[in-house]
Amino acid sequence: MKDDARWLAAAAALAARARPDSRPNPGVGAILVKAGKVVARGWTQPGGRPHAEAVALAAAGEAARGATLYVTLEPCAHKSASGPACADLVCASGVARVVIGCMDPDPRTSGEGLSRILAAGIEAIHLRSAACERSLSGYLVSRRLGRPEVTLKLALSLDGCIALASGESQWITGPEARAHTHAMRAISDGILVGGGTLRADAPRLDVRLPGLERRSPQRFVLTRGDAPQGWQAVASPAAIAGLDGIQYLFVEGGAGAATAFLRAGLVDRLLIYRAPILLGGRPALSDFGLPGLSQAHGHWHLAERRQLGIDTLEVYEAANVSEQPLER
Repeated sequence: MKDDARWLAAAAALAARARPDSRPNPGVGAILVKAGKVVARGWTQPGGRPHAEAVALAAAGEAARGATLYVTLEPCAHKSASGPACADLVCASGVARVVIGCMDPDPRTSGEGLSRILAAGIEAIHLRSAACERSLSGYLVSRRLGRPEVTLKLALSLDGCIALASGESQWITGPEARAHTHAMRAISDGILVGGGTLRADAPRLDVRLPGLERRSPQRFVLTRGDAPQGWQAVASPAAIAGLDGIQYLFVEGGAGAATAFLRAGLVDRLLIYRAPILLGGRPALSDFGLPGLSQAHGHWHLAERRQLGIDTLEVYEAANVSEQPLER
């Protein structure tokens, strides 16, 4: 069981290579292990096909026989124009055992992939893995709630400001924190700012890390008006439910957009980059409608804290999202 959890975590780490190029399909990781050694690896390819299991099994060939397949998401049970169902490929591969980290909420597969593998006489189990669920969080949120997973980024001074009183805001954080922000952009399907931020700062919102420039996400602006060329307008936070193929949405500014998404209860994760400076300027948020302090407590829990140069990154997850079941 301990080794199973370790290999599932390794498959989840591998799945990161698929994001965000696998859209509209989830980024899945798969590892074939025999006698404690890796036989082959695979992750979902750009455009969503081939799937991770198909890549790993093709790479292994006959070496797959007798191996254990570790896969972050239940193998699909539905055929497509581009190939057979992964559950069928697994059944024909000769693997001895399958360990699944997360069941698929897609009704075309939900439970059927695992059942088909078991019916073929292959030992197979679902071992719920937090690492696998985290790696699939955008897909699971989109299936469960019908919208992208929303990460809100705030770059703050110690006194909670995002700009001087004059509006000057570049740069609050240092180069390490800014590089981390670009890395977060690179694994997002879409990025959104408010109309005021777009008009005032004309941000590029691209990825400026060597080798990752092509991963710049699709750009959205929160506005009821028209969007400039190269941008797509989103009339309200609730309208993100209509963004086809966007599983991971990164909301980057400013105070109006951040407040609007929090007021709508549509933030799943907070990234707070805290710089060791005091500004006495413009606050990060305005009133988003909390009726009392009792409603504020317990809503967020700290998932990660790390140092980025002189700045501190704190990652918070919404308790009302993380505590919901991630599968049927």
